[in-house]
Amino acid sequence: MSEKIYFNTSQKFSVKKSLVNLTTRLHHTLAPKHAEKTARKLLLTPARPEPKNSEPAGLVKAEVESKEGTLQTYSLGSGPVWVLAHGWSGSASQFYPLMEHIASRGFTALAYDHPGHGKSGGVYGHIPAFVNGLEAILDSVDEVAGLVAHSMGTASSIECHHQKLVDKPFLLIAPVLDYLDNLFGSVARSGYSMKLFNAVVSEIEEQYRYPIQSVDPYNKLKLRTAATIIVHDEGDKFAKFDVSERAAGEMENVTLIATKGQGHGRVMKCTEVMDSFDALIN
Repeated sequence: MSEKIYFNTSQKFSVKKSLVNLTTRLHHTLAPKHAEKTARKLLLTPARPEPKNSEPAGLVKAEVESKEGTLQTYSLGSGPVWVLAHGWSGSASQFYPLMEHIASRGFTALAYDHPGHGKSGGVYGHIPAFVNGLEAILDSVDEVAGLVAHSMGTASSIECHHQKLVDKPFLLIAPVLDYLDNLFGSVARSGYSMKLFNAVVSEIEEQYRYPIQSVDPYNKLKLRTAATIIVHDEGDKFAKFDVSERAAGEMENVTLIATKGQGHGRVMKCTEVMDSFDALIN
């Protein structure tokens, strides 16, 4: 259900949206604790779809322990490590084509399933959990050559302050640089009670001591000095292309590669992504 909320782009009035708003507000009024428990399950539980890409030959699976539970990792190739972080309701398998490309260039591609995603442990997914998971992955390797991230994985990667990422190049695919606007806008469009949503957010803030208003990928990207290439489709319905365009215009170290007809997901294995990786290593 959370996928239908976060990936809903319709601005039109609908009876269903009105009913969602009415029932969630009423639920929160009559039984606030039960409503918040239900909301956590609905809003923070990502989908775990079956992999759409075949496993590449030589793929090595392992596990890394994190604060959020056991994370499933997938590595391919040898040499300096590039870490790959997928987005909401995604999995490492989305990166298999890119991992093969990275391995062919003499690097190790290390992807993993975020907490609550794919084959990793955990139930809930959110920015603090994503950041904790990435930090555990970075702690598990000696050195990192660079990072690739997609969608919500881009926001959590920019949020991560791990020392191993400080001066490393980033390849950001369909990034969500306006994370807060994107998140709150998606929930509002679904008709879900914003008061109930804010209650869930407050609980996460308190649990992790991580104020949601501090999540600001756009302005934190400005502070990075290493090269960043953004690959973003002009027709992306879920992450705003014009925000990436503005970032490339304002930030000296950020380059935008625009695609057409690739959408939010297919763009992960398009030619422009492969070429952008080559540009970063060269």
